[in-house]
Amino acid sequence: MLPATINIFEKAARKAGRILTRDFGEIENLQIQSKNVGDFVTSADLKVEQSILETLKYYYPNVNYLTEESGHIKGDGETIIIDPIDGTSNFIHGIPFVSIVIAKMINNEITDGVVYNPILNEFYWASLGKGSWCNNKRLRVSKRINLTDCLIGTGIPFSNRIYEKFYTELDNVSKNTAGVRRLGSAALDLAYVAAGKIDGFWERDLNLWDICSGVLLVKEAGGKVSKPNGDKWTTKSRDITVSNSLIHNKLLENLTLL
Repeated sequence: MLPATINIFEKAARKAGRILTRDFGEIENLQIQSKNVGDFVTSADLKVEQSILETLKYYYPNVNYLTEESGHIKGDGETIIIDPIDGTSNFIHGIPFVSIVIAKMINNEITDGVVYNPILNEFYWASLGKGSWCNNKRLRVSKRINLTDCLIGTGIPFSNRIYEKFYTELDNVSKNTAGVRRLGSAALDLAYVAAGKIDGFWERDLNLWDICSGVLLVKEAGGKVSKPNGDKWTTKSRDITVSNSLIHNKLLENLTLL
């Protein structure tokens, strides 16, 4: 049986997912605006977010909300975090790596989270102490111990997000692993680490709504989370490294030998 919070999040995500699925691949019917070079918002983002808020406010009328499109909606106590479509560029181009993200945060700790890809019907969820799951399957991180056997995920920066040392990081990781993957949705990257599909992930300059649920998924699946320099990750951090824990220090070495 799903925890009560996850059950509510699933109702909101699956209802909104029907909107996302309906609009997926229908670019001629979408209104698309550019926030910055390579950073888009579509009419589907707005409709999906509104649907999620409508469902959640029925159950949580007085909490704080932090959403990608609406910003901070002030309330009391806990905070619910929403990313209506993580992977909007994928969505626009008809690439099925997109996700709806909903998480609960209490005292700056993520306690519950979901990552839902309605195109592939993958519903990832985690609650503190309850493990990580995809649909009805319990998730565990991979058991690979040699970095050379591992696939590592990342996000490739673009426009003014490009930072000086990224290509050195990418060169280091590429030379010492079995390959690098770029899915285009950080939420799914972290879910895939939790599921053991990829063995680690790093990215910089992320928003909390991109990774809130994924961080909990990785931790509850037995993985490790930190900043790329090895410092503790917090909900205020914008840079992140996650892994199956067995390769964590080796991965960090490739990100700090600059």
